[in-house]
Parts: sequence; structure tokens; C-alpha cells
Amino acid sequence: MSPGRAVAGLLLLGCLLCAPVAAAAGGGGDDQAHAFNVYHGLIGEKDGVEPGLLWRAPGTPPPLLAMLINTGILAYLLLRFGARPVRDALKKRKLTIMQGMDDAARMKQEATARLKELEEKLEHIDEEVERVRREMKDAGEAERVRVLAEAKERRVRVERDARLVVEQELKAAHEKLLFETARAAVEGARRTLQESLTAEDHRRLAEEYVKSFDGALRQVQAGRS
Repeated sequence: MSPGRAVAGLLLLGCLLCAPVAAAAGGGGDDQAHAFNVYHGLIGEKDGVEPGLLWRAPGTPPPLLAMLINTGILAYLLLRFGARPVRDALKKRKLTIMQGMDDAARMKQEATARLKELEEKLEHIDEEVERVRREMKDAGEAERVRVLAEAKERRVRVERDARLVVEQELKAAHEKLLFETARAAVEGARRTLQESLTAEDHRRLAEEYVKSFDGALRQVQAGRS
């Protein structure tokens, strides 16, 4: 509503409210006319003056026209300085209400969707339980297979390490046995030679050793020359 229409509405309302009083005053005598003032004394009361537009006799009620003017001024001031804040407040309130309605509608939609989802889950609760049970069974089977594979791999690794250790120990024992056998054979041969050789054999072996040593020495000297 525009400010002009609001002022016109207020003035019309004032006229409608004052119309019965004016009609009553017009139908009576001078005393009744004096009791009801339409336009005399807009400024105020004054003694010794003829009642007119500006002044009225003392004791005369304020004129209706002055009340209408005051009402118009008040309406103008309210519309001029209070219309925008009131309009902004109403607009803000409207936006707040609209936002609340939108939020409520959105929450209702979300609640409806959630309820529908829960109802669907309740309808298929047996299938859901079976699915969870099947997944747990599959997970347990996969875990069992993994544990068995790890155990098998650990067993193979332990057997391989044990076999390697046994092979190394057997090799060391074999080498030790060969060494002991060879040493025993050498010791037996030495004892046999000591027991079977005579003094003549010792002398002959010494001479052969000296001769071989002399031959080697001559070959070395010949090679240097």
C-alpha cells in the first residue's frame, strides 16, 4: 500500500467516526452546536473574539478539523519515517518464516527418506542378516586360508633351514672323518716303516736324499749360469 492511500484511508476513517457526532450536532440548537466544534479555533482559545477558523471561545472543544489534520500529520510521519523499518522488519520476518518453512520441508523430506530406508531395511532384515552372516563366514574362511598358508610357508622355511644345518653338520663330520682316517693311515704307515726299516735302510735313504739334494742344487746353479 502506498503512503497516499494510507493517509486517505486514515482520513476517511476519521470522517466516518466523526460523522455521527456531526449529524447529531446539526440536528440540535445553538447550545448543541456550541458543544460540537467542526473548524473553529484551529490555533487555540481567546477571549473577546468572534469564533473563527483561527480562534475559538474559551470552553469550546477542539475542532474536528484540527483532529483530522493532526491525524493526517501523524499518519504521514508514520508512513514517512516508519514505513521502511516496518517494511524491512516484515520482509525480514517473512524471509525468516520462509527459511524456517524451507528447513522444515527439507527436514521432513530427509526424515521421510530415512524412514523409507529403515522400512526397506526392516522388510529385508532376514536378507541383511544372511548377508552379514555370509560375509563373516567368507572372512573367517579367508582368514583360515591365510593362517594355513602362513603355517605351511613357516614349516617349509623351518624344514629348509633344518636340512641346511644337517647338511652342513654332515659335511663337517665327513671332513673330520676323512682327516682322522688320513692321519691314522699316515701314523700307521710311519709306525710300519719305523718297525720294518733297518739301519742299512736308513743309511741308504739318507744317501739317496743327499744325492737328490745335490742334483737339485746343480740344476739351480746351471740355470743361473
